[in-house]
Amino acid sequence: MEVKKTIDASGLSCPLPIVKLSQGIKEIGIGEVIEIIATDQSFIPDVEAWCRKTGNTLLEIKNEEEKIRAFIKKEK
Repeated sequence: MEVKKTIDASGLSCPLPIVKLSQGIKEIGIGEVIEIIATDQSFIPDVEAWCRKTGNTLLEIKNEEEKIRAFIKKEK
């Protein structure tokens, strides 16, 4: 999977990673993938809900030691 843009929201508490994701996804084209890195564990249910609400596709979540990496495909 080719990532078009990466956002590092490490150290930010929710909802700030979602705010940064909402801003960043506007900068990529339909069908492209954005990666967001967060450290707040509540980011996982938040990004799942955000994708359902916005119609974008959550391709993968990698919950690594101290970082969560989510890959989202822009659908519209």
